[in-house]
Amino acid sequence: MHGFYNKMLRVDVGRRTYDIVELSDELLSRTMGGRGLGTHLLLELNPPKVDPLSPYNNLILTTGPLTGTAIWGSCRHGVFTKSPQTGMYSEAYSGGKAAESISATGFDAIAMVGASDTPLWLEISPDGVVFHEADDLWGADSFATEDAVKDWLKDNRPEAKRPAALVIGPAGENLVSFAVIENEYWRSAGRTGAGAVMGSKRIKAIAFWGDRKREVANPAMVKEFVASLAAKGKEDPGVKAFKANGTPVMVDVISGVGAFPSRYWQQGKVEHQSQINATALHERCDVTPHACLKCFIACGRMATVKDGVHKGLQMEGPEYETIYAFGGLCGVKDIEDIVYLNDICDRLGMDTISGGNMAAMTIEAARQGKVDYDVDYGQVDKIAGLLADIANCDGLGGVLAKGVKTASQEMGMADQAIHVKGLEPAGYDPRVFKGMGLAYGTAPRGACHMRATFYKPELAGMIDADQIEGKANLFVEWEDRLCFFDVLILCRFYRDLVQWEELGQMVQAVTGLELSTDQLKAIAREVTDNTRRFNLREGLTMNDDRLPKRFAEQALPDSGKTISREQMEQMLRDYYKARNWDQEGRLEN
Repeated sequence: MHGFYNKMLRVDVGRRTYDIVELSDELLSRTMGGRGLGTHLLLELNPPKVDPLSPYNNLILTTGPLTGTAIWGSCRHGVFTKSPQTGMYSEAYSGGKAAESISATGFDAIAMVGASDTPLWLEISPDGVVFHEADDLWGADSFATEDAVKDWLKDNRPEAKRPAALVIGPAGENLVSFAVIENEYWRSAGRTGAGAVMGSKRIKAIAFWGDRKREVANPAMVKEFVASLAAKGKEDPGVKAFKANGTPVMVDVISGVGAFPSRYWQQGKVEHQSQINATALHERCDVTPHACLKCFIACGRMATVKDGVHKGLQMEGPEYETIYAFGGLCGVKDIEDIVYLNDICDRLGMDTISGGNMAAMTIEAARQGKVDYDVDYGQVDKIAGLLADIANCDGLGGVLAKGVKTASQEMGMADQAIHVKGLEPAGYDPRVFKGMGLAYGTAPRGACHMRATFYKPELAGMIDADQIEGKANLFVEWEDRLCFFDVLILCRFYRDLVQWEELGQMVQAVTGLELSTDQLKAIAREVTDNTRRFNLREGLTMNDDRLPKRFAEQALPDSGKTISREQMEQMLRDYYKARNWDQEGRLEN
């Protein structure tokens, strides 16, 4: 079928062998690549209730049918596994340039199983897999690892044009439950701990190169669609906002409605807002917009600190979520210090949202005398030290490395810990955004904001943020469409420009399939159902879809808002009904 290679590479890391498996047109037309294919393979290949860090947990990489085409927002890859952080379904996506190099190997999916006795790195090309020893890389940070692998390819593989490398840092090596897989220094498959799964297999890096290209069904239609989308984007206010200020623009937006999580979820705004917002970043750093390949939005900020102790420090970021995690939850008062903490997390290879949440919970635990650790709000160097302790599993850091669910129990903080399924929420307080409460509760990987990005319709007034009646139905509409984004692996920042009609045009242009909106929705719903099937198989119950009790019992001080248990229960029941699941959230077939 057009848009696919019809091939999966299956790698046994322990035996250091591989084989190539044919993928049928029938399977690809049902799953459509990306999340659809990754979820299908996870259900098929993973033993039920497998330990996430055992050799039998598969680590699956996918691209989508758009990858390598000219379609805007298509340079993304997906990673699927069972999460060591939650014990549930794990999905993570990353942008940059790597997806096109992964696609150029000529495989729609790469599934890795087993574990090596010694560190190694994999070289994947159209010819298959070469297994390289990596003892000299073990212990290196993520930046140094990526540099070393790419330098080796440059010296030894002159035919490898524009190679990519996915790498882990010390956090992944030490099996920190929220370790990430990184590419191009600052791009991360960031949430739910895929880096720890990679580390458990003793894989330090995976390099990709090749010359394969997908054959699209209608090149002229692709060209016309690309031009049309670019023209539409020129006048879109969301595109203009992100191009001008990046995601840090959300600091003022979310603070303005009192939903910027602060002091470990006790407040909805901070007094130092003007020191950590987009204006502060652009005034106190040299900033240029930075885009993934095939993107006209350029939401990334290539920032270099101008003055102070971090002068000269350069990185792409920080994103809004990192600013909320450290500037809000941890009370860090200067954007330069957030850049510094972001850089530490990137080099160590750990998720900034979980890292900031764990640091803030530790601050509260220390204040309450539950742990003996010298750290407090706004203490940048001590927070940095805590992050290093986590990555190295040193002392209390070893407890925190297990993730919020386990760590909070060991620290006596279980009643105060903020998470769903073991994953901490993003920077949108559900006491203000009730729909985000539903999103956090029902997202299969835990308290995820990306499943439907539902803060957008609530902010835009498409539905009142406090409304409960009818919210689940609108949420399902958004979730279905954005699920299909992940099937194609299309960037979420194109959500306002790409509705069902445009998704159908993409599918037709690339694959040749002429699918109605109802048919596209059916694919998305089957992917969502398969994701739920995976979690139910791993032991999910309705209780795992509920929010932390603090959101119902502790009101935000400025607005007095909570999200009550009754409100959440109604939305859950409505959501299950809209999904044709039973009253406990189980599939009826």
